[in-house]
Amino acid sequence: MEQRLRECLNIALKYQVTDIHFNLYEDKLVTIEMRIDGKIYQLKRKEVDDHFFRYLMFKANLDVSNVTEPQTGQFEIQIGKNKLSLRFSVMASYQLTSGVLRILSNHKALELEDLSTEESVLKYFTSILQETNGLFLFSGPTGSGKTTTLYTLLHACKGKKIYTLEDPIEVFSNEYIQIQINDKQGLSYAEGIKQLMRQDPDIIMIGEIRDAIAAEMAVRCALTGHLVVSSIHSSNSLTTIQRMLDLGVSEFQLYDVLKGISNQRLLTDKNHNKYCVYEVMNQKEIDYYVRNKSHSENFKTIEEKLGEYQKQNNKIS
Repeated sequence: MEQRLRECLNIALKYQVTDIHFNLYEDKLVTIEMRIDGKIYQLKRKEVDDHFFRYLMFKANLDVSNVTEPQTGQFEIQIGKNKLSLRFSVMASYQLTSGVLRILSNHKALELEDLSTEESVLKYFTSILQETNGLFLFSGPTGSGKTTTLYTLLHACKGKKIYTLEDPIEVFSNEYIQIQINDKQGLSYAEGIKQLMRQDPDIIMIGEIRDAIAAEMAVRCALTGHLVVSSIHSSNSLTTIQRMLDLGVSEFQLYDVLKGISNQRLLTDKNHNKYCVYEVMNQKEIDYYVRNKSHSENFKTIEEKLGEYQKQNNKIS
């Protein structure tokens, strides 16, 4: 079983895949899939795969006898020189049970200038480093590189006291004080923020805004005069704003603290080199949107940028 796990992880590492998908059908048939360069590929089946699903549940300390209720667990494994932190999430549907193995520590260390070739984008990211308060949101779909962008920014913040509140911790680093949410042990987002406020942080990173509680905590921290950065799933900058409002954040408080939004897509060229395209709403653009409920004339949306990049460079997403 462990050999099969290592085979899957080596393929994932080779193609810079962060999520491996497992489908367990009623006849105990298991399929294994990976998204490589935006396309889903199914691995060639092996006899051991039919028992592989429950093996991963066992490794992640999940209830192996229960594949009908959602469960999530973590474990670590050494692959060559890499010590990988893995999260296995299980969820059942009418037809099958789905499992996703995420490689939490498979994020390449980058410098700020590696994020983009666009001067305006780098200028925006650099400007965040000069801020002492406010909320900056990093948005995009799953697998678009939000975590890498977020940690690259934090890495560039020299001489700052940085605290992260994550569920789970995706990139372990000695540069920050990282706190993992654990509701079972009484460490909720609300309690975590309460404790952070006593530590005099310069920057607070909330790993991902998934629900109303996390959204409220992000805004509350920014309202107290702290610099807060966080990621959120959305298709563009405007839907990021709407998502925050849908999660119950008041419009007045959001616009009071929101200083910037970026939305991104991870693209791959013919040589399998990856790069990001960013849509950026800075403070000036946000203020324009608040007044006019539309983008300014010169603003380029993520959709427009993707079209330009694909046309000019003949690259694919």
